[in-house]
Amino acid sequence: MAIDRDRRRTLSALGAGALTASPLARAAEAFFPGPPPGPRSAPAGPTVAVARRPGLVGARDVLDPAKLADGLGAAVARAVGESSPVDGLRRLFEPTDVVGIKVNCLGGAGVSTRPEVAHELARWLQAAGVPANRILIWDRSDRELSAAGYTLSDGPGVRVRGTGVDWDRRLTEWGPSASRFARAMVEDLTAVISLGRLKDHGLAGVTLSLKNWYGTVNNPNKLHAEGCAPYVPHLVAHPLIREKLRLSIVDGSTGQCHGGPGRAPNWDWPFHGFLASTDPVALDTVGWRTLEAQRKRVGLPTLAAEERAPRYIAGAAKLGLGVDDPARIEIAEV
Repeated sequence: MAIDRDRRRTLSALGAGALTASPLARAAEAFFPGPPPGPRSAPAGPTVAVARRPGLVGARDVLDPAKLADGLGAAVARAVGESSPVDGLRRLFEPTDVVGIKVNCLGGAGVSTRPEVAHELARWLQAAGVPANRILIWDRSDRELSAAGYTLSDGPGVRVRGTGVDWDRRLTEWGPSASRFARAMVEDLTAVISLGRLKDHGLAGVTLSLKNWYGTVNNPNKLHAEGCAPYVPHLVAHPLIREKLRLSIVDGSTGQCHGGPGRAPNWDWPFHGFLASTDPVALDTVGWRTLEAQRKRVGLPTLAAEERAPRYIAGAAKLGLGVDDPARIEIAEV
């Protein structure tokens, strides 16, 4: 993806689209008479930092540690507007926070958030003043985390574990649905990072930072009608997520442009980089463009042509969760 350094780029070729005015979508809108505020750290003019480091992914699919630290660090620092990732995280998180790093491990090894990336973030959080025992790397289940290469740990130090059956007992209504949230989100975590993966989704179009939050509720299987468009925005707009979300990152060490969300090796490609922003909507807009560009390179039709453009991104912007207007998104290559 050709990106001019620190310049605004027009993304109009994406066509952000709008939510279809279906009965379900109209019913969902009734829950929010006006758009709620976006994430606490969202800037008025969002920046999406894109850091590519050729050679990041080496032989046997192993990440180069130096290129990982350099690329991820540059993306995090630029996204927050600081000179280093530690300074950036220090700006977003307090030593008293309990920070959750929400990874995406549904697809197993090869198409999940890499453990090395999550643990690098955890190290920087500690350097920024957050104690190790106040950091949780988590997803829906221990099984999925283990299959993606994570070593489970419930302390001391950084915790790595799945929600399992540890859901809040209360059923919470949100937008067009109701769910039980992970108890950690309700009772433990005060701030969160979305650490998703650069990949295609057979129903929703893409799964990057916004849809990553499906892993925090007990019933994601019931939230896929209409390409997830009514559900993703309202879920992320829930205060448990919206008020705690400080930073969104996409692990693009490799990407998958088709056949997701499970692994489809024929559609993998080495992107060798990371995307980061304090605006999850802008981040997903740029991530969508990145996947569309790769689809074009390999001769695949657009997601719109396959009737699965990620309409939930426009829905999230409509609810005030961020910016999807291409003219307002700055793409910074770092």
